[in-house]
Amino acid sequence: MNAALIYLLLFVAIAAEVVATTALARSDGFARLIPTLIALTGYGIAFWCLSIVLRTLPTGIVYAIWSGFGIVLIALVAWLFQGQKLDAPAIVGLGLILAGVLVVNLFSTSITH
Repeated sequence: MNAALIYLLLFVAIAAEVVATTALARSDGFARLIPTLIALTGYGIAFWCLSIVLRTLPTGIVYAIWSGFGIVLIALVAWLFQGQKLDAPAIVGLGLILAGVLVVNLFSTSITH
């Protein structure tokens, strides 16, 4: 499988996880059917895509990219669509997470591009 497809699947996994986590917050402890179904479907898609990516890329690197981008995207979605506030330390911290993911992805010899 070529690198572009691997990274596309990783992006799909991250996006599906962000959608699922957003729906999970709306599920009211699995009491609301539609958000619950969206969350379960999203996590299913996310983990299926992630399992394919893990055939090729190292687990630690994949998890760093997955969790880092996921954290930043969830915080962005919560800020934009759920009215959650981010103060300066939160923004700086999220920027550092994003920077760490970029350093791992762009400069690490643990991963082949």
